[in-house]
Amino acid sequence: MFGIVRPCRHRLGEKLTAQWTAHLCGLCLALRGDHGQLARIVTNYDGLLISVLTEAQADPGGSTGRRTAGPCPLRGMRTASVAHGEGARLAAAVSLVLASAKVRDHVADGDGLLARRPVALAARRVAAGWDRAGARTGSDVGFDTAVLVDAVDRQTGIESLAGPGTPILTVTEPTETATAAAFAHTAVLAGRPRNAAPLAEAGRLFGRLAHLLDAVEDREADAASGAWNPLTATGTSLDEARRLADDAVHGIRLALREAEFTDGGLAHRLLVHELPNSVRRAFGMPSCAHGSHPYAPPGAPGAPGGPTPPEPPRRDRRGLLAGCAVWLGLACTCQLCCGTYEDPWTRERKEGCLHNCDCDCCDCCECCNCCNCGGEDGCCSGCDCGCDC
Repeated sequence: MFGIVRPCRHRLGEKLTAQWTAHLCGLCLALRGDHGQLARIVTNYDGLLISVLTEAQADPGGSTGRRTAGPCPLRGMRTASVAHGEGARLAAAVSLVLASAKVRDHVADGDGLLARRPVALAARRVAAGWDRAGARTGSDVGFDTAVLVDAVDRQTGIESLAGPGTPILTVTEPTETATAAAFAHTAVLAGRPRNAAPLAEAGRLFGRLAHLLDAVEDREADAASGAWNPLTATGTSLDEARRLADDAVHGIRLALREAEFTDGGLAHRLLVHELPNSVRRAFGMPSCAHGSHPYAPPGAPGAPGGPTPPEPPRRDRRGLLAGCAVWLGLACTCQLCCGTYEDPWTRERKEGCLHNCDCDCCDCCECCNCCNCGGEDGCCSGCDCGCDC
């Protein structure tokens, strides 16, 4: 799973969490339906935004909507209402192409096992297959994924020429172009061509934000491994990256005001309320106002200023082949996307995206942290998302 929009289910609330899960399951099932079980591993948090935006603009009873999915182990073998239609298929096409780009990027950097030639060769073949699969599905919904592939190809050339003094926005431009095209096509699918321009602008800024936050989060690890990082390569400071990220969040908010939605509650919540949390999380700031345990006395483990709690003892690790076998089983049942599972190699308990909460609270609403309430440009100005601040 990858992506910058990782909402806390306690902030979303029951209704929006159900909608978000429906789009996540819809993306996963669209990948499986068109491209087989293995394709489900490219299910990602940001890809489902395409499905969310399409449904938010669509007229009730149109070509987009919900269907009842069959039993799934991650739902306790229960059925569920999931998103389906052209929006979910467009999200699947975009996810496949972007996942392909991510694989090729890791191959180019020689990350982990991908530094070995046989593994890198196999990864390139998988990535090429995803490109072709994404193109087929994109063509079915009227979207030419060539714009995404072209952006990925140009990215490599731009990075090879970038150096100290190169504007960081020169490096983020291909990502901006790709996401702008994907966001704009949701307006075409929903039959709202007037929304194409504002959504293209929102997508362009979202692509910029995703690229910047990814660079910020990987900065230290890239420095340790010697991998290429856009901030380090161009000499862009964290302060400048933060300024650009905040500007992008503000621009997305303004662009969405120009679009017309049938039911934009979830899209508004994810792109207006959750993006500031993504920025704070990337820059190492608490994204939840209740991040500290309210009952931890000063000096106690886990309290501010207290010692770091001891890590639990590590359990017996699986070997490489055994871990790979377990990983394949988890991927085929979608447990890597959601649910609770053991890490295939370390055996540590992990929770998937359905439980992916970035706060330590049980009833978290940080509405007034993300809104300039009452101000002309506040994110809740004129919205109907239930923010009472």
